[in-house]
Amino acid sequence: MAKVSKRMKQGYEKIDVAKAYSLKEGITVISAFPKTKFDETVELHFNLDVDLKASDQTIRGTVLLPHGLGKKVRVIAFCKGEQAMKAKEMGAEYVGAEDLIEKVMNGFLDFDCVVATPDIMRDLSKLGRVLGPKGLMPSPKAGTVTNDIEKAIKEVKAGRVEFKVDKQGGIHVGIGKRSFTDDKIEANARQVIDAIQHAKPTSVKGDFIKSLSLSTTMGPGLRITL
Repeated sequence: MAKVSKRMKQGYEKIDVAKAYSLKEGITVISAFPKTKFDETVELHFNLDVDLKASDQTIRGTVLLPHGLGKKVRVIAFCKGEQAMKAKEMGAEYVGAEDLIEKVMNGFLDFDCVVATPDIMRDLSKLGRVLGPKGLMPSPKAGTVTNDIEKAIKEVKAGRVEFKVDKQGGIHVGIGKRSFTDDKIEANARQVIDAIQHAKPTSVKGDFIKSLSLSTTMGPGLRITL
């Protein structure tokens, strides 16, 4: 049996595990959890009623958080020429084409997000085995493969996050930091909830979101009512 830490026990003492909290109540409760030595991420965890074998029920999208993620997002951009100049002007930490692909192939992974222009995707495909398992492979659906490289970098750095259903029918999204005010966490949370609700496939009948929980990186989860 896994050992429960003293801090986790203190967290459970502050919640009613049988209760489903409103979003506002849940945010107030997690704000009272014992703090860690670092600024934890606040997370939403969705359990969706989807058929993972149905191609039209693969849920994926992006959402721009009104108050950002509360951290610096390190972006690398795969592009050439004028697009590369624009990427540098927008603050991409690393910009390049074949040279940058080679750098990543050799083990460089000091970044949080990848954007690319469509013309380089054929060359970038060789990084699929490196970036794919880490969820970093750029995609048109995620807005990270685009000719508007300036907009992509601006939104990513401002707090645009991607969501994607996993093999268990779940979606897990960071929505900010514990140091945020409750109002900022709530605004970010509602933006994510709305985006996922709007991603409901027409073929899904009834309740799309079966359950929703709220937690911090190192804290217990709270059931949240919609």
